[in-house]
Amino acid sequence: MARYHGPKCRLCRREGIKLNLKGTRCDGEKCTMNKRTQAPGQHGTSRRALSNFGKQLREKQKAKRIYGILERQFKNYVNEAMKEKGITGENLYRKLESRMDNMVYRSGFAVSRAQARQLVRRGLFEVNGKKATIPARTLRIGDTIKPVDFQKIHAREGFVLPDWLQANVKEKTVKYVVLPSMDELQERFDIQAIIESYSR
Repeated sequence: MARYHGPKCRLCRREGIKLNLKGTRCDGEKCTMNKRTQAPGQHGTSRRALSNFGKQLREKQKAKRIYGILERQFKNYVNEAMKEKGITGENLYRKLESRMDNMVYRSGFAVSRAQARQLVRRGLFEVNGKKATIPARTLRIGDTIKPVDFQKIHAREGFVLPDWLQANVKEKTVKYVVLPSMDELQERFDIQAIIESYSR
């Protein structure tokens, strides 16, 4: 699957908020958003009022950039969420959070989702005792992830494990115990605006 290879700080400047795409660097003084808050490009110094379509587009772009997903795959997630029973926004959120690379990030085994994706691609994690190399793999309740080699893992400091994950310190594993709830949404985007943009 293709992914964005350009400068990540440019994406944060485009959205006008910190998307935490570089892990701990985004929390420090070296973060570009502390120095240049204007949008990138020749005419980036002025931010005009957005239309309803523009606001929905920006929310969609935020979510795609935070989770490292391109348009086709993101649209598939939205379509699947619309077909399932229940609240569409919550279904979409659960699909995004249940990705393998996101689970590695939420478990504290990587400082960013981009790094988590790279670690998974290199085969440094197991799911239920079997090596997993697909970052977009959807995990289910009861699945357990475990690093193959802890020496190659850069654990994130000061993170809080979500309530829907359970850590086993003795076995050094993290288990997916319950579905994530919208009440635990930590990312800064409006998921309802995203659903509306695809419902037109």
